[in-house]
Amino acid sequence: MAKVDDKNEGLQEKLVQVNRVAKVVKGGRIFGFTALTVVGDGAGKVGFGRGKAREVPIAIQKALEAARRNMVTVELNGTTLQHPINASHGASKVYMQPASDGTGIIA
Repeated sequence: MAKVDDKNEGLQEKLVQVNRVAKVVKGGRIFGFTALTVVGDGAGKVGFGRGKAREVPIAIQKALEAARRNMVTVELNGTTLQHPINASHGASKVYMQPASDGTGIIA
């Protein structure tokens, strides 16, 4: 269940992934964490963010702040997309297509 944030215009926050990373140094390993979060208002505004820190809660907090700063508007037709969208960033490729009438939430 997504958390609704009252102080930021009713944005829903969702933690997607937490990853533990290690840096090898002379005395052993130093562990850190990265967090990926997504925020949105359910009406076409969405953003994602990545945060890095030595502890999980701080990484999540940084990721949420980055996601709020990285908001974009997606034009919707009711509750779905207007047309199929292809996008890429680095080596990642994303394809989104409109859902037919009567389709519930697909994640």
